[in-house]
Amino acid sequence: MRRVGVIVALSALLGMLAGAATASPALADRRGDGWSIGPAEPFTLPALFCGFKVRVTTVVNEEFTKLLKTADGSMTFLFTGAITTSFTNLQTGKTITEKMNGPGEATIGSDGSITEVHTGLNGPFFLTPADAQRFGLPTVSVTTGRLAFSVAADGTITSLTLDGGVAVDVCAALS
Repeated sequence: MRRVGVIVALSALLGMLAGAATASPALADRRGDGWSIGPAEPFTLPALFCGFKVRVTTVVNEEFTKLLKTADGSMTFLFTGAITTSFTNLQTGKTITEKMNGPGEATIGSDGSITEVHTGLNGPFFLTPADAQRFGLPTVSVTTGRLAFSVAADGTITSLTLDGGVAVDVCAALS
């Protein structure tokens, strides 16, 4: 079960990063050297997360990404800027739209492990029901403050801290 949440989160992250890598040079020039911006592809969360399928769509993408590579093979992605995402309950059609303007940093180790730190207003953040219970957080949320977590190469979340709060419990808001 843990892998499903990590796979969805990583798919979303990698989708955003792939979009950043193929972005228009004109957009990247707005931020400066080494920063890029690109479209985040819509995706559907399985009912495992909320009890119903949720369509996640980027409405506004002004989030810039910069990739830093190290000699040991790890990669660090820096994120900054504004992004607005809509969430739609595919059973009822109810939609909410949330701004997430916090900066963040994700490091993918050469062993496949991941460490992320986000500050400000961030999301969407996904946890499987088991991990949500383990860490006392909703399965799908927008958070405020400092959110830090680590994921082992096998997909297991090894640590998670939130020094802030949950701004939006997405599943509850869409119910």
